[in-house]
Amino acid sequence: MTASVSGERRSERVVELCKEMLRERRLLLVSNRGPVDYLVTPDGHLQAHRGSGAVVTALSSLTRHIDFTWIASAMGEGDRQAAEASQGKRFKSPIPGQTVSVRFVVTPRRAYHKFYNIVCNPLLWFLQHYMWSAPYTPNIDDSVYDAWETGYIPVNQAFAEAVISEAQEGHSPPFVMLHDYHLYLAPNYIRQKLPKAIMQHFIHVPWPGATYWQLIPSIMRIALCRSLCANDIVGFQSMRDVRGFLETCEAFLPDAKVDHTDCCVQIDNRRVAVRAYPISIDVEELRRIANSPRALEYEKRLSTLSGEKTIVRVDRIEPSKNILRGFRAFQILLEKYPEFRERVKFLAFLVPSRSHIRQYQRYVEEIQEMVNSINSAFGHEGWQPVKVFYENNYAQAIAGMRLYDVLMVNSVIEGMNPVAKEGPVVNTRQGVLILSESAGGFEQLREGALEVSPTDLFGTAQALYQALAMPLEERERRQKFLIQAIEREDITHWLERQLTDMKALV
Repeated sequence: MTASVSGERRSERVVELCKEMLRERRLLLVSNRGPVDYLVTPDGHLQAHRGSGAVVTALSSLTRHIDFTWIASAMGEGDRQAAEASQGKRFKSPIPGQTVSVRFVVTPRRAYHKFYNIVCNPLLWFLQHYMWSAPYTPNIDDSVYDAWETGYIPVNQAFAEAVISEAQEGHSPPFVMLHDYHLYLAPNYIRQKLPKAIMQHFIHVPWPGATYWQLIPSIMRIALCRSLCANDIVGFQSMRDVRGFLETCEAFLPDAKVDHTDCCVQIDNRRVAVRAYPISIDVEELRRIANSPRALEYEKRLSTLSGEKTIVRVDRIEPSKNILRGFRAFQILLEKYPEFRERVKFLAFLVPSRSHIRQYQRYVEEIQEMVNSINSAFGHEGWQPVKVFYENNYAQAIAGMRLYDVLMVNSVIEGMNPVAKEGPVVNTRQGVLILSESAGGFEQLREGALEVSPTDLFGTAQALYQALAMPLEERERRQKFLIQAIEREDITHWLERQLTDMKALV
């Protein structure tokens, strides 16, 4: 059976599974970002665009085949106007090919600012990615407490109210699938009004152990853990995160009974299953993009910029991606092995992210300083070892990944880096994946990758040398393993496992 046929049959199974599940119950999917973004044109009209972000991408197959309701934040002025036009009710997505209905949650702008820009990103996202320097950050003052009370809590309550309102239109309690760190408090509010709803919460980011969670006030961490335990299933990217969540429940919820063998929590006369569902990619859609005229034109242009050997990285510009250490390891390679000078090119496709946050602004500056230093030390007028593309251009990045001899994914820690799965699928040069031990996909992909510790500069430089010098037969073996692993556990496999577990609770 070819990978394409296998993927098609699995997609068909997922669609049939959904239809069977939804004969008597509705499906409500809940996340901060939704499948549609509205922009206000200069002449005052609303223009709909496909939503962005990992959740939207992961669930795109469902939006094409299943009629369910997606509840999301009205994030911008266009979304707010669209919500007003629909009188706060759900409406059919105007995006061609989408069968999903959308309901926007509208909250006061000030409350949403506190929710998103004070609690979600600087507090929870930084904590869950281990991005704090504990002797100095965070500093949780009265403004953070205020943002919690008048931002995070009311926005989560507004989401819960939207779910409860939608559920009242059905004859049976709904399936509710919540996503990520924005909505940790919503399950508890929903459960109070919908005790028989079947609820699952998938968390895309890492889950630290109990000790790290103690860096935030007990009132917050206890509320988060207790609310997540109002779900029937809590899903994570890896078993590492599952173990971290079980540990925090054991530490912060004295009335909880934690079973580390069965991976579940008994609390409030309920059983909460804690599972690992590593997110993946749409393999066939990715290959379609890689072979599109636009991507092939980019590939043609980029091939003129490649070296005899080419290292590639594709990342959002976030400190957790460990971009600076990756460049520093490349610098060590050129210092230690001068035979690679003028032979190896490093192409970096870096997407601006959270540019309003000062830490991110400084990180961009540090990256550029590092690139300039490497190019100054090892380049000359006719050749520069590092070329950086600062833009959000997915087709160009995919084209770049087709050309790598080495793909560097050396993140400090993260939920799941899709690049580690996209690269091997589209690469045409039997390229080698260098993968951080703390990356979300490490458990799945380690056998086909060269593993590195994210802070080990010397070890990463040695891994670069090993990858660049690796015999063709070994490169082919590793790539074959990676492709098979990714095709076997693609995005439909991710969906199917979750839906099957939810259906078993009916």
